[in-house]
Amino acid sequence: MSGSQFQDRIRYRDNRFVRESNNAGGIEGGISNGEPIVCRVYQKPLPTLGAPLQTVDIATHRLASGISERSDICAVPRLGIVSEAMLAIVIATAMTDKFGSDSLKEMRRNYLAYTKEAGCVTG
Repeated sequence: MSGSQFQDRIRYRDNRFVRESNNAGGIEGGISNGEPIVCRVYQKPLPTLGAPLQTVDIATHRLASGISERSDICAVPRLGIVSEAMLAIVIATAMTDKFGSDSLKEMRRNYLAYTKEAGCVTG
């Protein structure tokens, strides 16, 4: 997409500002824009190959064959667990930074007061 196609256009509807799309994933400039927050996770390729690449021998400085070693053949199950855990840590850190961390009771009170002041609907 070009930048103009990707932009989330602002409209005024039902007495509030809304976005026509949510391409930004709900966050702009590090701040929630009121849309659902969408997290996209990417993983780099697995580090080892079945057919190793050529390398250079450190001692002789000559071309050498890389070694072939067994690697995870499917990191997807672990990727989901690690990604969810990291996201939970990031959200928990942001929540404690914003709403306090002495107790969950204090955090909830501060969160509810904040959303009430902001005019947000909370459950």
